[in-house]
Amino acid sequence: MTASSAVKAALATQAIETPSWAYGNSGTRFKVFAREGVPRTPREKLEDAARVHELTGAAPSVALHIPWDRVDDYAALATFAKDLGLRLGTINSNVFQDDDYRLGSVCHPDPRVRRKALDHLLECVDIMDATGSRDLKLWFADGTNYPGQDDIRARQDRLAEALTAVYGRLGADQRMLLEYKFFEPAFYTTDVPDWGTAYAHCLRLGERAQVVVDTGHHAPGTNIEFIVAVLLREGKLGGFDFNSRFYADDDLMVGAADPFQLFRIMHEVIGGGGFVPDVAFMLDQCHNIEPKIPAIIRSVMNVQEATAKALLVDREALAAAQSTGDVLGANAVLMDAYNTDVRPLLAELREERGLDPDPIAAYRRSGWAERIVAERRGGEQAGWGA
Repeated sequence: MTASSAVKAALATQAIETPSWAYGNSGTRFKVFAREGVPRTPREKLEDAARVHELTGAAPSVALHIPWDRVDDYAALATFAKDLGLRLGTINSNVFQDDDYRLGSVCHPDPRVRRKALDHLLECVDIMDATGSRDLKLWFADGTNYPGQDDIRARQDRLAEALTAVYGRLGADQRMLLEYKFFEPAFYTTDVPDWGTAYAHCLRLGERAQVVVDTGHHAPGTNIEFIVAVLLREGKLGGFDFNSRFYADDDLMVGAADPFQLFRIMHEVIGGGGFVPDVAFMLDQCHNIEPKIPAIIRSVMNVQEATAKALLVDREALAAAQSTGDVLGANAVLMDAYNTDVRPLLAELREERGLDPDPIAAYRRSGWAERIVAERRGGEQAGWGA
């Protein structure tokens, strides 16, 4: 098998999960700019997601966010997704929007608020049972703004208690994915601020508790690929939330700010044996000034391109250079792969799979953008205000 054939064979197995909320109106704390044709219901979000998968062949699942995607019948929603050629993926909880969570959710000093948050997390597991979803993703805005505001260790105890309860509720084939973020909205202490804290809690819980790496949730200069490599080595990398950041949690399209970083991350994923279904490749982005569906298509393509370049790394040559201390030679092996234009290879792969070689152009020709603007009138657009 030639190198290009091997790369295409690997890429054909890659699945990138798109987030339901990215199809709705979302953006920054300054302003959310609404667009015509935005989905009004979870089913309309799935219809848009089906277009992305139809054009890319690489986005077969959609993550839900509760309560943003709450419906009366989740099994029926799963059937609707299946009829569109999709499946319902990760269930994301939300314990950060209610006024009760001003001082935290599962780490709140008030046991009533902690119980409310825990009940929601357990409800999300019930939804997983109905949708057939494998993963429950947890992100907590919990933290403090001032020294002395609360007991740091006590908050960790409360967090551990809640995670243990949720972990105990999971089915045998279900996983808990714990996300971290170094700041915001809490500025003095954040209760899950880094991969080490998330790893410590997951290690205590068991093998079905895994860490999620959101590529936007790191301080400037953080070596994210090192974190990826360590978590893979420990068997604790559950997945990614892919996006880009220039400053903090910018939630821009993945690969937009630093495509070389995305390549380096994927190099570690492939080298560490993480290019398997156990590691979930998810997008977590907000599209505020750009059209939603083309932005998601572009994001899927960006992940594919970074993956293709990482697959082209001559690992035998790299190992030889590393073993002999050839610093520049080893770096050159990586740079040769990164500087390869993989777009023709991906275009060939799409054509071989019966897809248009240019998904963005195909979307523009499809008429879907004009159709949803004409049909989605009235009702309330999906999204959140700012």
